[in-house]
Amino acid sequence: MTSLTRRVLGPAVQALWAWLDSVGEIVPDTRTADRFGAFGEGSAIGFPTATVMNPSSIHIGRDTLIGRQVTLSVGYGVGDPGMPERGLVIGDKCIIGARCTLTAHESIVVGDGVWFGQDVFVSDAGHGYQDPDVPIGDQFGSHDPVVIGPGSWIGHGAILLQGTRLGRNVVVAAGSVVRGEVPDHAVVAGTPARVVRRYEPGIGWVGRTGDVRPVVRADYLQDALTELRERA
Repeated sequence: MTSLTRRVLGPAVQALWAWLDSVGEIVPDTRTADRFGAFGEGSAIGFPTATVMNPSSIHIGRDTLIGRQVTLSVGYGVGDPGMPERGLVIGDKCIIGARCTLTAHESIVVGDGVWFGQDVFVSDAGHGYQDPDVPIGDQFGSHDPVVIGPGSWIGHGAILLQGTRLGRNVVVAAGSVVRGEVPDHAVVAGTPARVVRRYEPGIGWVGRTGDVRPVVRADYLQDALTELRERA
């Protein structure tokens, strides 16, 4: 393709894509949003999506932003008669990054104010493997609900397996694989993930080796950002 062709057609293609992005976005009071169990005011799912399966069992709160190429699914197939009424619940003011996958069979609950990086995978079910004569994909594993506590941050590429229950304001480091209980105000990292730092009132953020990082209040950070803007 010549540079002249790119120069002429490029802006037109970009304008068309911007139009498709705007029209294809799922927002309240559209036919697609009406298919969801709940779709809060101010929320949006970016265009294009990857997969949205059984949206009647998916409940999304207010002011939640969900990125492009995201998979949101409940059950084992379209119209699954055994799917729960509230299989996937995402709270208010959440951010779900591009290409994330949340696939629920019994229950995944994402609390208010939870932020996901990109390429995060969450599932409340796995596969069995014990029968050597049956393909792994045909051996359905047990279900175990997933709960992500409010205010938590899930880093890029993290995987949350069935039975994961995160407390409030938990940080999951990028690339971690998590399963099991995580207490409030903890930082977990690794494969499998382990608590590497935890908040202790009156002391600070204590690491596994006993080192302590101080508490930094959010209002202090906001004041610092305001000062930087004023200097710019």
